[in-house]
Amino acid sequence: MGALRFRILLGLTGLAALGSQTALGQARRSGSGAAADAPTYQRELTYGINFNTNGGMIGGAMFRSTRSLSADWSRFWMLEVVEVKHPKEQRVQNYYSGGIYVPGKTNYAFVLRPSIGAQRVIFRKAPDSGVQVSGLAGIGPSVALMMPYYIYYDYTKRDADNNAIGPDDIRIEQYDPNKHSPDDIFIYDRAPLFSGANETKPQIGGHVRGALTFEYGRYRDAVAGVETGFLFEAYPQNLPILGSNAVSADQLNNKYFTSVYLTIYLGTRK
Repeated sequence: MGALRFRILLGLTGLAALGSQTALGQARRSGSGAAADAPTYQRELTYGINFNTNGGMIGGAMFRSTRSLSADWSRFWMLEVVEVKHPKEQRVQNYYSGGIYVPGKTNYAFVLRPSIGAQRVIFRKAPDSGVQVSGLAGIGPSVALMMPYYIYYDYTKRDADNNAIGPDDIRIEQYDPNKHSPDDIFIYDRAPLFSGANETKPQIGGHVRGALTFEYGRYRDAVAGVETGFLFEAYPQNLPILGSNAVSADQLNNKYFTSVYLTIYLGTRK
């Protein structure tokens, strides 16, 4: 899955790069007329879906508010909500129950990333068509919400042939690497997502990002485009996403994360 996500992101980034070449061509054709196309709006609100190399098929979502400072410069604040997964996560299926779970996973890591930053237009699009390319940089805190990963475990009494000799006894509990093994046939299934929500613990870190945005919107009051970039994130302690009885949690988990991401966004201008 990780390799597939990377190939998808690579392909989408390639399409965005193709768009930048189109923008360069139109910038050369327009010449000094670009100044006449300077934006008349003051504020831009965008929202989108995020794909990244540390997340699932869909990494998360973002909201951004941008205020124009000049013809080429603007500042923004944004909020991004994503799930960070460990690169060694692998879903497996219990062939007895049909349940699917992630062996070794002890916690989900949902990350809130409020950011502030600046954006500059590199190539401006024509008034009603074309591609506008901008570069941006942002920085801010990262709040990792570590929510316990719960499973259903089968405690039903059984005889020597593994036949049940009593009523079903299936309990919900957090995955414990000292108690559960990766191939444990009594892990019945993964529990519902927010089973451990009341036990969520935050860890505070920080992040920086750099990106290019490719805007394809045809109208001055509407925004549509993609953003592709690189993000670095760090925490004072390792995020305890996976656990193992063979190695320590500090050896298995990380406190530094890098990712390539792509966000597809829509929005409006005022």
